[in-house]
Amino acid sequence: MAKNLKTIVLAAGKGTRFKSAMPKVLHCLAGKPALHYVLDVAEAVGSLTTYVVVGHQAEKVADAVGGRARIVVQSKQLGTAHAVKMCAPFFRNDAGTVLVMCGDTPLLDRGIVRRLAVKHEKTGAAVTVLTCLLDDPFGYGRIIRDAGNKFLAIREHKDASAEELNIREINTGVYCFNAKKLFSAIGDIKANANKKEYYLTDIIELFLDRGLGVETLVTDDWTANLGLNTRADLALSEDILRQKILGRLMDKGVTIVDPSTTYVENDVSIGQDTVIYPCTYIHHDVFVGRNCSVGPFARLRPGTRLGNNVSVGNFTEVSRSVLGDDVNMKHFSFLGDTTVGRGANIGCGTVTANYDGKNKNKTLIGPGAFIGCDSVLIAPVKIGKGSKVGAGSVVTAGRDVPAGKLAVGMPARVIKKV
Repeated sequence: MAKNLKTIVLAAGKGTRFKSAMPKVLHCLAGKPALHYVLDVAEAVGSLTTYVVVGHQAEKVADAVGGRARIVVQSKQLGTAHAVKMCAPFFRNDAGTVLVMCGDTPLLDRGIVRRLAVKHEKTGAAVTVLTCLLDDPFGYGRIIRDAGNKFLAIREHKDASAEELNIREINTGVYCFNAKKLFSAIGDIKANANKKEYYLTDIIELFLDRGLGVETLVTDDWTANLGLNTRADLALSEDILRQKILGRLMDKGVTIVDPSTTYVENDVSIGQDTVIYPCTYIHHDVFVGRNCSVGPFARLRPGTRLGNNVSVGNFTEVSRSVLGDDVNMKHFSFLGDTTVGRGANIGCGTVTANYDGKNKNKTLIGPGAFIGCDSVLIAPVKIGKGSKVGAGSVVTAGRDVPAGKLAVGMPARVIKKV
């Protein structure tokens, strides 16, 4: 790994083609903003300090970054070179490596970036550029080489000649720079005649003119350069991420009956021999134990924890709730802010009414309890160990059902021991 590695993430653009009131780097994929995936890469490769250059809706982007990076404001969006230049005061006398990435490339693989940083340090180049070979390079900057395969320049698509547009090798927008050489040359980049912006790609020709080393690392991973320029790009990236997540789960012994209709976000843990049925959505921050059954048409929302041998069946939703081992919740039910003890049964159509208009309140269902069909439990309420709630009953807030008792009616009243 490169020594003294620091990172600059470019996240100042508006993303006009995205047609959104929100910065495109904040649109979520598999449960978290696109920008967070890029920050994950910076952290994984050992970046000592990461700088995120913000511009359009700077405060929102800065809030999303939180304490993971330092914020640098580009008050006027004058191109990528201008954005990098905004970071110059933080690199005075810095002789280390600067990794530059775009904030809208959530599929960038950390392993590829590690290889880029290692090659950059080994060669001692002024810059090492990550490039990619594409069958359809439309819209991307082309890598220009001479007859001897020597790197000559990066040509933006709109500035390329007809011959250059046939080139398949493209620029991914990921670079490792020698910090001192980068910031000594970046001020010499001229504004593009058409766009009146300063392109970071133009620094390649400056380096070559000055006899400085320029290296490339070529990858065949076409997703490495996939930026979020349109909503279609967002959908494609989401699909690729989702299939990777499902692949990792299946490798760990989870059965995904139909990957094409199963949606699992990041930060989800699912135990061995659990079966996920079609049309199931599992959000981030969810834990599912071993030998469970989830779906079809189930939704597990953030904060949900399922023990082992739990069944959450069709047309069910669980939110911020803990279900102990051997709990059955077969169909047409909702549990929110609920703790369910081991071996309890949640009858068809059961609803925990956890929201009173101001607060989310908690429901406790004891071990071995039996909740009859079409019951409503109005929180806060406790259903004791081994107790039963009759079908169609409404247990009102504060009217707890003691352990081992049967409650029925609207409102429910305790009528006898179980």
